[in-house]
Amino acid sequence: MSYRGYEAVIGIEIHVQLNTESKMFCADSTQFNAGDNENTSPVSVGMPGTLPVVNKRAIEFAIKTGLALGCNIRKKSVFSRKNYFYPDLPKGYQISQYDLPICEHGTMTFKVGDQSTTVSITRAHLEEDAGKSTHQGDFTMINYNRAGIPLLEIVTGPDMRSPQEAAEYGRTIRQIVRYLGVCDGNLEEGSMRCDCNVSVRKIGAEKFGTRTELKNINSFRFVEKAIEYEIERQIDLVERGERVVQETRLWDPDKNKTFTMRTKEDAQDYRYFPDPDLLPLVVSDGMINKIKLDLPELPIAKKERFVATHGLPEYDAEVLTAEKDLADYYEATAKVCNNFKSASNWIMTELLRELNNNNLEIKASPIKPNQLGQMIALIDKGTISGKIAKAVFLDMWKTGKDPEAIVKEKGLVQITDPAAVEKIIDEVLAANAQQVEDHKTGKKKNLFGFFVGAVMKASKGQANPELVNQILQKKLNG
Repeated sequence: MSYRGYEAVIGIEIHVQLNTESKMFCADSTQFNAGDNENTSPVSVGMPGTLPVVNKRAIEFAIKTGLALGCNIRKKSVFSRKNYFYPDLPKGYQISQYDLPICEHGTMTFKVGDQSTTVSITRAHLEEDAGKSTHQGDFTMINYNRAGIPLLEIVTGPDMRSPQEAAEYGRTIRQIVRYLGVCDGNLEEGSMRCDCNVSVRKIGAEKFGTRTELKNINSFRFVEKAIEYEIERQIDLVERGERVVQETRLWDPDKNKTFTMRTKEDAQDYRYFPDPDLLPLVVSDGMINKIKLDLPELPIAKKERFVATHGLPEYDAEVLTAEKDLADYYEATAKVCNNFKSASNWIMTELLRELNNNNLEIKASPIKPNQLGQMIALIDKGTISGKIAKAVFLDMWKTGKDPEAIVKEKGLVQITDPAAVEKIIDEVLAANAQQVEDHKTGKKKNLFGFFVGAVMKASKGQANPELVNQILQKKLNG
């Protein structure tokens, strides 16, 4: 993608907060909505003499994510101390992984529009989070609840060339970690944070330009906007003959611009060295293979299967696989009714509308998959019409009752007896003799729909629509 004769070079570091109950190196809770400094202990606030103990669950989640990203899993990885000094880093260093990360050399393929894009995953390493500083006037308040929370930092190569690619990559990673159950992907609460490395160079040039890092962006829409702004800012600098400075910048969504946070440090500035309190992390083939067997079907593969084996349009498959719970709901529904397209239609229109209107997740739906499947089966058997089904659906939503019970209680069984339908039609035609005459003489056009509506009204929506159309055609046009 060209920007005034330049191209962007973009890499992303995504910090994924692992969905463990306790912190990376101690038993403190990771509960999000706890009171300030409630989830702390001598370990997480860096008291002298305390020792870290590795969270096994975090290790398993890291391996699971690495496998899903096609990474090699290191049998032996090392935790290092990354030294820097901020008020919210209680020990004066962060325990992280440097030259020997647990996951490395993976790839991620995703679509941007109709184009497939493959991005290299350089590494995914474990580390602990820092605390949070809140500045108020001359004072800074420190909350150490986040300090020590386990993070997996997923780092790409400099492979992306547009803000749209970068945002879509972020969405894909979020979707995958949610499918895996290793992270809730809640950007607003900081469960996922994106750091974007951006540089520009002339089209055709091989050498990379000086990069800047856009730090802690918590929205994929903002990822796109921040990178777009930074590309234009850097090109303006180069065109004026000025130098792009390697630095860390923050995105201001209110002003739609980036601004300097600090001069960017290099690895040597952090003075990494292996943490003397932690032995090298060694994982066995058996552990890796067990986790590999537990991997769920990932969203891209699921989407392809829905298209290939269920015959769904690509758009339907994309919507239904956006969240694992939604995809599971769809498959459970389709299994009951054995009608893949109808299951898709009812979920994507009626069910998602009600969920959105009531601000509910799919797991909280009052209509269960087997109930929706049973209702679709009733339509397919001709027991109820599509119109009746909509009324049944709303009753199911309000009451949670099974569709057959609602149909029986309210006498909503579809009238499929041709003689009974013909009797209703004859009564409607007799009551509308002038309209019948107008239709036959052609005096008024488009009256057929009028008769269909009148018959359906007279039958309280229970007459089989196909039968109604067939018998009306014979009587009016025969």
